[in-house]
Amino acid sequence: MARILLGVTGGIAAYKALDLVRLASAAGHSLRVIQTVNSQRFVGAASFAAITGGPVLTSEWERDPARGAFPDQPTPEHDPISHLELVRNADVFVIAPASANTIAKLASGLADNLLTSAALAASCPLILAPAMNHQMWQNGATQANVELLRRRSIRVVDPEVGSLASRNEWGSGRLARPEAILAAIEQIVPAGQRPWDGRRVLVTAGGTREPIDAVRFVGNRSSGRMGFALAEAAAARGADVTVIAANVDLPRHAQVAYLDVKTAAELEQAAREQFPSCDLLLMAAAVADFTAAEPAAGKLKKDGRTEFELTLTPTTDVLAELAKVRTEAQMLVGFAAEHGPGGLELARAKLAAKGLDLLVVNDVSDAEIGFESRSNEVTIVSAGADRHLPRADKLAIAGEILDAVDELTAERARTA
Repeated sequence: MARILLGVTGGIAAYKALDLVRLASAAGHSLRVIQTVNSQRFVGAASFAAITGGPVLTSEWERDPARGAFPDQPTPEHDPISHLELVRNADVFVIAPASANTIAKLASGLADNLLTSAALAASCPLILAPAMNHQMWQNGATQANVELLRRRSIRVVDPEVGSLASRNEWGSGRLARPEAILAAIEQIVPAGQRPWDGRRVLVTAGGTREPIDAVRFVGNRSSGRMGFALAEAAAARGADVTVIAANVDLPRHAQVAYLDVKTAAELEQAAREQFPSCDLLLMAAAVADFTAAEPAAGKLKKDGRTEFELTLTPTTDVLAELAKVRTEAQMLVGFAAEHGPGGLELARAKLAAKGLDLLVVNDVSDAEIGFESRSNEVTIVSAGADRHLPRADKLAIAGEILDAVDELTAERARTA
């Protein structure tokens, strides 16, 4: 069961938020609702309170009778600051419907009501389900605001195409179906018991940088998005997650621990220290294969030279070395970014050579799923049958990779 904080903004689609609350409650989730003043012109607070069993808040100046607690929690003895306590207790904050006005406020960092103040204070994942007239949705300002929020790792459940509030009007901007919004929520916080409670997961993410001198380095274009998505998905299942982040500039999940490293040697050291205590290693980082043999202490000068020789030496294959010291209970998942045809054959060879349980391979020659992309398309290679995962956003791909881990774990338990 998850604690879902639902924000409801002004618009005719506000009535559909009641269906979302009903579905989420039936799935076993605990909910609290924040409404804007304008949303109450369409749906009254009493309707949400009746379904959730918790008081509905509109203003940061009103006292919360539940003192920030969700229906499944005891009421604290003190009176906390409502918008801070609500998001502190929430596993996910969903704004549905999200109006064009509220989206613009969030993109600008405004906090002029309880809903936007709570969004600005939230360290839990934030999901937006926009709803508005198609002209407003397609307006360049709205699209720019939505793209900015996506870059901040805010999940957006795109509106659907269909009939709109105005008579005989049809187009994009219709609120996504409540079932689709709940599915997006449960990719982050599954319903029911957390299946990975007590499981310790180690994730590597990003790309290492090997210094040439004080200002230059040999590196790669890995953004760390896939690794961070895996960490978020594992944390949502209840795992205790640590990420070794190599030069990753992305928002961080409140329920995940992070260790920052720069070079392959630093990543190797951190991985060796963390690996003995983990149950599952997800090695998504792009670790440099070579490092400069003699990096300069200062900045190298051109000094009229027309050529410059750089000697590189191999780095440690961190994943292969960790596989040598693994226990029978530990599981290792590797990641391989291949370029062009022949990638699957190379991946199968790596799986066997490195002694891995699973190897996730993608073709970075496709710009739509290459480095820095928000989407991915992969094949999970195992000792049994390969599984192709069609293109989807990286959090969805991460969930399917973790499903493959669960299936392999169950298979081994059956044959043990």
